[in-house]
Amino acid sequence: MENLKIASVQFENRSGDKSYNLDLIKKLTAEAAEQGADVVAFHECSITGYTFARNLSREDMLELAELISDGPSVNALTAIAKKYKMTILAGLFEKDIAGNLFKAYICVDETGLIAKHRKLHPFINPHLSPGTAYTVFEIKGWKCGVLICYDNNIIENVRATTLLGAQVIFMPHVTMCTPSTRPGAGFVDAKLWENKQENATLLREEFDGLKGRSWLMKWLPARAYDNAIYAVFSNPIGMDDDQLKNGCAMIIDPYGDIMAECRSLDNEICVAELTADKLVKAGGYRYIKARKPALYRDILGKEHVSEQKVVWLDK
Repeated sequence: MENLKIASVQFENRSGDKSYNLDLIKKLTAEAAEQGADVVAFHECSITGYTFARNLSREDMLELAELISDGPSVNALTAIAKKYKMTILAGLFEKDIAGNLFKAYICVDETGLIAKHRKLHPFINPHLSPGTAYTVFEIKGWKCGVLICYDNNIIENVRATTLLGAQVIFMPHVTMCTPSTRPGAGFVDAKLWENKQENATLLREEFDGLKGRSWLMKWLPARAYDNAIYAVFSNPIGMDDDQLKNGCAMIIDPYGDIMAECRSLDNEICVAELTADKLVKAGGYRYIKARKPALYRDILGKEHVSEQKVVWLDK
């Protein structure tokens, strides 16, 4: 395989304003192209906005959501991909012809839609249905997968996507800076964002502490390391509805090391060049080879009722 240059993005989206968000996606795709990237990845629901959907009715959701195969956002992203000769990944709410609603993340290139993943563990709106399948597809000879936000918290999802052949897993999020039972978690005061330059030092402390990046570093590098995959993490910066998010878009290699990361308080991209040698040199590659499924096949496959709790949403 030839080396692959990927850009991961943080940007401040507007709730429900697809036109504004797509304009920003176009601008940031142009920046990624100027830096030589082949692929650019945006965050969960980057086209539609995310957190505001917790208050939407089913009718509101159906109006916001789109048919994916030939919807306006797919067409808009395809036009951007053609203009800049890029592969683009972005998220939005999806509806099907039967009126079912999903959280979707799509990949388009100059030819149009090449992949779609439906979030396996949605929660932001009660009218969303979960996806029922893993997603593996190809970009320029590289096997890629997608897991959206909470999907990555269940470690079996990452391992299963890897075992299906994924070498790169795109992990679009809207996460961090929300209350939880874990020590140090909580919201970051949105008033700090009103004058972010004056409050830059305090914002960085909050964003990098246990409310944000320090929590992320407890588990995200391990997903890449254990599975010997490249993890492409994207996340918004700034206000998403009434919640302040901390960005930290990054690309992690199969050794669990950060190759590139967004560190500003602005819309930003980070770019890393992926090489095939790390996929087999990393320890996770050997550990996967050493597995003994006979020991745990029946344990992992045992009947289980999925129970998903989101502390900040319940409150």
